[in-house]
Amino acid sequence: MNPSGKSIIFSAPSGAGKTTIVHALLRRQLPLEFSISAASRDARGHERDGVDYHFLGIDGFKSKIQAEALLEWEEVYPDQFYGTLRSEISRIWENGNAVVFDVDVYGALKLKNELKEQALAIFIEPPSESVLETRLRGRQTESEEKIQIRLAKAREELSMKDKFDISILNEDLGLAIEQAMTAVVDFLKNE
Repeated sequence: MNPSGKSIIFSAPSGAGKTTIVHALLRRQLPLEFSISAASRDARGHERDGVDYHFLGIDGFKSKIQAEALLEWEEVYPDQFYGTLRSEISRIWENGNAVVFDVDVYGALKLKNELKEQALAIFIEPPSESVLETRLRGRQTESEEKIQIRLAKAREELSMKDKFDISILNEDLGLAIEQAMTAVVDFLKNE
């Protein structure tokens, strides 16, 4: 297995289970390391710089854009930027590991476009829109308005699943984790 220089990109609509699957894979004995995203916002609550995000501030983020220090980035809302530092990817590859990304669909497609054959792009698909809605409501963290916005975004994201290397249906979490594990191991084995 030669993980250095390779990346695994996970994406899905909010509530599809991608973060749960990513965390399950990171607990396995695989040469994987999570890519910590950069953000222009301040840390919230117990978040720590360099652990949860690289908190750069708006000016710091914009200077990274100017210096072309980001592999990909997006302005999610006005003056709210998120992206991937090139130095973060280099650090993980230098550790001899493959990079694991947990990103939205647009970020995933940008990363795949940049990394090409060095990356495996995996789309995690919810069993249905109604199951997705139930999962989002079950979190009890969103207002009705935010749930409706997430569902509209999910429909848009689901329409792009064919742009990924593989799609895994997360109807049975254990099975979805095993399918993701198999895909990742197969990808890392190939030279």
